[in-house]
Amino acid sequence: MLKVGVLGAGHLGKIHLRLLNESSKYELIGFYDPDAINGEKVATEFGYSYFENMNSLIDAVDVVDIVTPTLSHYDCAKKAMEKGRHVFIEKPITNTLEEAQELLALESKLNVKGQVGHVERFNPAFSAVKNKIKNPMFIETHRLAEFNPRGTDVPVVLDLMIHDIDAILSVVDSKVKQINASGVSVISHSPDIANARIEFENGCVANLTASRISLKNMRKSRFFQRDAYISVDFLEKKVEVVKMKDAPESPGQFDMILQNAEGEKKQIYFENPEIEVNNAILDELETFAEAINRDTVPVVTLKQGTHALQVALQVIQCF
Repeated sequence: MLKVGVLGAGHLGKIHLRLLNESSKYELIGFYDPDAINGEKVATEFGYSYFENMNSLIDAVDVVDIVTPTLSHYDCAKKAMEKGRHVFIEKPITNTLEEAQELLALESKLNVKGQVGHVERFNPAFSAVKNKIKNPMFIETHRLAEFNPRGTDVPVVLDLMIHDIDAILSVVDSKVKQINASGVSVISHSPDIANARIEFENGCVANLTASRISLKNMRKSRFFQRDAYISVDFLEKKVEVVKMKDAPESPGQFDMILQNAEGEKKQIYFENPEIEVNNAILDELETFAEAINRDTVPVVTLKQGTHALQVALQVIQCF
């Protein structure tokens, strides 16, 4: 079991603490939070060991789980990595691209491992269809959330849209060619609603919408590719897979057949991939432990987290 410590005991930090405490792959040593009152309260309520000093916690563990505000990700990760600790960093990886690139360099230099908390990669609906998404040419995503003051310290692109940016980058095997975007501030000092159009060199186009002032929550992505349409509902954990194949010479009574202008006939059929129930946060933490123990590449590398941040910042620069 890897000894792990958590930096940050806010809403998400407490979830990480609970899951790490339950995990068979980690031994939870304790946590640090700069707010001593909150730290003592969490320690009293849940029984976790509260460290009053971040460095003493880092010294006591093998893995540092960073669940602090984005502005402090870089400083926390740098301190941990320089002491030879592996780091799990909540998304976005850092506040600036320069900070992320420096962490990448440290990871390579110090031979430690890092993973970024892009939790939607572990969403069971996405996992069920990811291997079916092959060369998508049009992608549409909607990530809408009801207003919550937590997270409004960063633009909605870094708060919400970056989830979809990372998921898209994981299935589109091409470089970004051009980005157009717009964002509007409604209640926060940074944009609360944003739309981005990302064009890739291979011709794929992704249209992303994110809002944190919606009346209802929605997290849906749709992937269109040759002979297939794949829909992923990250919130309801449901998928739709609609595919086409050459129509049989003698279609059955209930077969769905389409014919194009050239007279080619296609049969439409549906696939129902099995969706395995899981805890995505626990999965991302435990696969990181496996990557450390087996010396393999983490599912969401610091390089991938940096790429997602780079694209997100390019979206913001369009505003």
